[in-house]
Amino acid sequence: MPPGFNLPFVLSVAGALLTSAVVASVYVWPFVRAMPRHDALKLLAAFHAFRFLGMNFMVAGFVSSELDPDFAREVGWGDLIAATLALVSMAALSRRWSIAIPLVWIFNIWGTLDLLNAYYVGATQIQSPGLFGAGIYIPALYVPLLLVGHVLVFMLLLKPDRQQRDRDATA
Repeated sequence: MPPGFNLPFVLSVAGALLTSAVVASVYVWPFVRAMPRHDALKLLAAFHAFRFLGMNFMVAGFVSSELDPDFAREVGWGDLIAATLALVSMAALSRRWSIAIPLVWIFNIWGTLDLLNAYYVGATQIQSPGLFGAGIYIPALYVPLLLVGHVLVFMLLLKPDRQQRDRDATA
């Protein structure tokens, strides 16, 4: 088993992921899929704009001083980049820039890979989830919500744009 394997923590993360997926499928997806694509993507990106919270892994006292500082930096800077990409995507979508959808793809791919990498590194290199200190809520609650949010963004990106389809039909 990986060094940081902790069954209660794993079950907590799995529970948060399952609950996030159920809530998203019952409440969020029906709402966002009915919205214009740019508006729905902007709303989902707004949730990811708060990923600057990962920077707290680099704050002394927020996590244990025994937490690998390289891991903390990787999580912190990766999240800050994801938050910045989410904010830029929101601006591009709001202004209907021609690069808006490609920016959303970049934000969503980066953000998803960043979260999966943090989970992988955390599971294989962190000795105990207790080292996350006050930050334990981030991988236990916030990351599952973010992962489900990324799945919703991918679903919208892969779904044909109804407004574009209607414009093409009338042309």
